[in-house]
Amino acid sequence: MIHIAIVGNIGAGKTTLTELLSQSLGYEPKFEVVDTNPYLEDFYNDMKRWSFNLQIYFLNSRIKQVIEIQRSGRHVIQDRTIYEDAYIFAANLHGMGLMPSRDYDNYQSIFEHLTSSIKPPDLLIYLKASIPTLVNHIQRRGREYETSIRHDYLSKLNEKYENWIGNYTLGKLLTLDVDHIDFTHNPDDLAYIIQKVENEIAHLDQSRI
Repeated sequence: MIHIAIVGNIGAGKTTLTELLSQSLGYEPKFEVVDTNPYLEDFYNDMKRWSFNLQIYFLNSRIKQVIEIQRSGRHVIQDRTIYEDAYIFAANLHGMGLMPSRDYDNYQSIFEHLTSSIKPPDLLIYLKASIPTLVNHIQRRGREYETSIRHDYLSKLNEKYENWIGNYTLGKLLTLDVDHIDFTHNPDDLAYIIQKVENEIAHLDQSRI
């Protein structure tokens, strides 16, 4: 079993790349639950009121997904990880004063307990993107509840991602700059990514021999 996870800010292209790589590599895709999330629209309208509820919902759905992945024994590509929930989104909400310290401490305690019994991904693919690229992608996909996302919120998330990725040691890491790669519309860019991922998988296979 090989577990690949794709991470990145809102609008970076995680879901699209998950779909494309799963088709190319024959891996099973595991997507983030967004459209059925009962808190998401309320959160974007009133972040402070709904931040804890939203993050607990994501944490619960993510741990269920990770357990399913690790029990399946299949090669999987996952859209977003449980680690981003804690190190990026919950931490950012707390830093912006949108999640009280009491709720944040409670959340972190739950996160640490849940993640103590799971394995991290074998390969993490980080989609690095500037704010203009993220905004362009968000506008293009046209989710109504995302129209109210502030640029400063995306910017602070980017800062959290850069810090987390810069200190990531849980497994192999591949960073892709999506400001200069259009894997959605350019077949050559997609082929380049597939080759990079296949090389990383080959190294994983060699390390297990």
